[in-house]
Amino acid sequence: MTNKNNTDALISKIIEGIEEVKGQHTTIIDLREIENAVFQYFIIADGTSNTQVNAIADSVRKTVSKELHQKPWHIEGTDNSEWILMDYVDVVVHVMQKATREYYDLEELWADAKIMQLKSE
Repeated sequence: MTNKNNTDALISKIIEGIEEVKGQHTTIIDLREIENAVFQYFIIADGTSNTQVNAIADSVRKTVSKELHQKPWHIEGTDNSEWILMDYVDVVVHVMQKATREYYDLEELWADAKIMQLKSE
């Protein structure tokens, strides 16, 4: 399997994990065309509370681990669960509370990248 297929499968399982616990406003930011970007993709989703943000991150971790046998290289933010970052090397997942997401506005920060907003159910 090529690296692109691995990355596509990873993104698919991350999205599945987010949707499993009703994460909202999921966005994929494609950084591959951005000069000096360290990652290929950011995936951003928000939850309505610390509990849901934690549940989304946990669901992503479990889904990716079970289906692809991959663990995040690094996780931070689980102490307060306002913004949990999960680093899967090529793909970084940001799970945030809505107010935190609006404040940091990563989509605007990376506005020169390709941004795809997924439809919520």
